[in-house]
Amino acid sequence: MSFARSTLVAALLCIGTAVDAAAQAQRFFDWTRLPFSREEYQRRRDGMIRSLKESGGGVFLAPSAYGVSGGETFRQLGDFLYSTGLEVPQSVLAIDADGDSVVLFMPARDPRFENPSRPNDFPGRPLADDPRLAEESGILHVRPPGALESFLRAVTAQGRPLRVNAGGPDTIPTLKPGPFHAWSDGRQLAFYVQQAVGGRVRNAYGDVARLRMVKSAAEVAEIRQAVAAAERAMRGAVGLVRDGVDERTVLGAFQAGCRSAGSQREGFTPIIKSGANSLWPWRILGAHYDRRNRVMRNGDLVILDVGCEVNYYTSDIGRTFPVAGRFTAPQREALTMITAVSDAVMQAIRPGVTLADLQKIAVARIPEGERKYMQTGFYFGHHIGLDAGDPSLPSSPLEPGMVFTIEPWYYNHDRDLSVFIEDNVLVTASGYELLSRGLPRSPDDLEAMVSPRR
Repeated sequence: MSFARSTLVAALLCIGTAVDAAAQAQRFFDWTRLPFSREEYQRRRDGMIRSLKESGGGVFLAPSAYGVSGGETFRQLGDFLYSTGLEVPQSVLAIDADGDSVVLFMPARDPRFENPSRPNDFPGRPLADDPRLAEESGILHVRPPGALESFLRAVTAQGRPLRVNAGGPDTIPTLKPGPFHAWSDGRQLAFYVQQAVGGRVRNAYGDVARLRMVKSAAEVAEIRQAVAAAERAMRGAVGLVRDGVDERTVLGAFQAGCRSAGSQREGFTPIIKSGANSLWPWRILGAHYDRRNRVMRNGDLVILDVGCEVNYYTSDIGRTFPVAGRFTAPQREALTMITAVSDAVMQAIRPGVTLADLQKIAVARIPEGERKYMQTGFYFGHHIGLDAGDPSLPSSPLEPGMVFTIEPWYYNHDRDLSVFIEDNVLVTASGYELLSRGLPRSPDDLEAMVSPRR
């Protein structure tokens, strides 16, 4: 074969390979969809613009998840997901209240789909280069991530504030890395902004909370499914509760139950704790590698604090069960007491009251001699949605569409006794709806969930 002919053949082969690779490329919108309509995401972004204007204007920055997987399924960060619905990595959404505009800083191609040594397995995927991006998302302005710093400098030069959600209501200090730190994704972005352009970064937590606390009808529908999945999974897991069974076995049954009920994953690591373990919060138990696997014994109580996630929205429910199938008199008394506290809080729910108001009602309902054993703070109720602890403002009046938990904890180390009940409620125009009504709440009915198999 002549040199010219061999060169032509090689060139044609390269062209063919390039065509094959282009044909195999997995375009984003061929494999996924937005969880809600483009119009709903536009309303959310417009809502953020209005909120920012009311609090002084500026630009809100929402980071996406980094996106490099160690085998786990990708899960987008809440604020980015809430505002875009996009499962894209290594991106930043900028909502400019002063310019009434939205800019998405996003890679042209998905870095997770690139591996030069394995082109057949990793054919590539366009992101910013996807021609359907603007039509599907409603976001018209897309720039490469490298343009973010110059954008931030321009905003700062104009004297306009930059805002991120720091994960809580406190102001954002000048952040300095140390040998040990665990910044939230918002604080990590704030640190980048401080280093890149200098100056103070304002906290947008309040703006985010005001928007995300009130769920749309479509969001409530997803939460209903998540609650139903968790109820079903809990019933299956409780069927394994008996003397000699370890906590991890029950945990595994709950996880399997979530999946069989249509859940993509748990909303948080399920908390299954019995006997002496039940006396300690999950942070204490989780501080040890193998502590969360106690063997249950007759006479113990076992607490399930669990939630399934369906289409990004989570439930968070809890119940206490007797391992032997019957509560002792002190166990029944304590459970009856905290259920009465929960009932008192529910009966006070209506538009216009606040979580702070409900906190006072809860405390007033607790017998004085038991108050020191009750978990306090606003853990008598926290909002749920895209996260098990959705952003919330305790002083904000309740509105229809808000969904939160009611969860009075009782930790009595003097009597080695801990009980717990947690329900999910939806605020309605006239009061509330108990979303987790599919699970029993009385001691007799909780015994019945455990005892039939005996």
